[in-house]
Parts: sequence; C-alpha cells; structure tokens
Amino acid sequence: MDGGGHGERYRVDQRPAAIFVGDAPALDFLNSVATPIDTVVDWIDDGAGLLDWMAQAKLVPADVLRTIRTRTRPGELDRIAGRARQLREWFRGFVQEHKGRRLVPQDVDELEPLNHLLERDARFSRIVLRPDTRPASLELQEMRAWDSPDALLLPIGMVLARLLVTEDFSQVKACEGPACTLLFADHTRGHARRWCSMAICGNRAKQAAHRQRLKARQRGPSRGGKAG
Repeated sequence: MDGGGHGERYRVDQRPAAIFVGDAPALDFLNSVATPIDTVVDWIDDGAGLLDWMAQAKLVPADVLRTIRTRTRPGELDRIAGRARQLREWFRGFVQEHKGRRLVPQDVDELEPLNHLLERDARFSRIVLRPDTRPASLELQEMRAWDSPDALLLPIGMVLARLLVTEDFSQVKACEGPACTLLFADHTRGHARRWCSMAICGNRAKQAAHRQRLKARQRGPSRGGKAG
C-alpha cells in the first residue's frame, strides 16, 4: 500500500476502513494517510474524519467523541484536524530519520514540540468499582479532563511518546513494497518482517517475482556459440 501525499477528499461514510498494520498506535497514526487501492486517502483530512479515525483507533472513549461531535462547530474540528496532520507529518520526519537504529540521548533535543503538547495534558486518577468482578473490587482508573476539543491531540501525543520510550527503533521499519510508505514495528521472531501486510504488499512482491521467473524461463538459456 502506498502512503503519504495529499489525500483525496472523501465523506466519512465513503472512506474505506482505516489501516492498522503498524503494530504500534503511533505508527498507525502515521499510517492514517495511505493508498489502499489507487487513490491516496487521508483519514484525518477534516474534523469528521479525525473523530472517525480516533474511534476506530480506540484512542478516545466513545461517549467523549459523541459529546465533542455534538458540541463543537465543524470548522473548529477541521482546525484541530489540521493540527493533527501537522503533528503527524512532523513525527513522520523524526521516525523516517531515526528508524533502523536505537535512539540515543541527543535525539531528545528534537522532541520539544511533542513535550510542549504533553505538558498541556490534564490527567488525573479516580478510584472506581470494577464492574466485571464478583465480588466487586476497586481499581485506580486513569482519567483525562476533556475541557476543550483541542484535548483530542493529547491521546495522540501520548501514543507518540510511548513509541519513543517503549519501542526499539532499530525494529521500526518501512514496508519494502516499491511504492509503499507505511511503517510498522517488527515484533516478529527473528525480526524478519518486510511488508506492511502479507495480504497486499507481500503478495504483490510474490506475484512480481513469479512473473520475473516466467519471463526468464520464456527467454530460455542465453545463446552461445555452437559446439564444434
């Protein structure tokens, strides 16, 4: 699958399902622009798209998304989607530059834009009942104050930060598909993953190799001089 570029404008109900092949939420965020067939689709190209993508990614509780959708003007949501795209492309640049090697201490100097976003997070904890246990028990639940629509950027910032502190960047890779720019974290045994998806880019590569073998057989052995 191709990724990057400027997305075609789709209504939310016309967009294909978002792509989640990154094996890390932050990389799925970078993959929120891609070419699932022939046309670039940007799943967060407007405010409605951003809310829909965040619902698919399960980054924000469904009731919070419903409240934000009903209480926020479309133009305001479009502005926040624009900021999300800016954040995405800034972080894409960082990942593209540093993937394939472990992060080193001096890399933190490049992360000030992300730290500025994280500083705005209003998180708190509450003691609540766990409804799924018998007898009922208590748990400490992390909460966030969704005091403005701009808070939609905060869970995105958190997954970007978690990628930086939990993933081995030497195993952050780009798909080897010739026209594909989707990214993933290679968690396979032996770290041998090559494709965003074996069902798409992997099969394309197999089909291309098969065609090459057929052509080679059709050409036959190279002609040489006849034996005397």
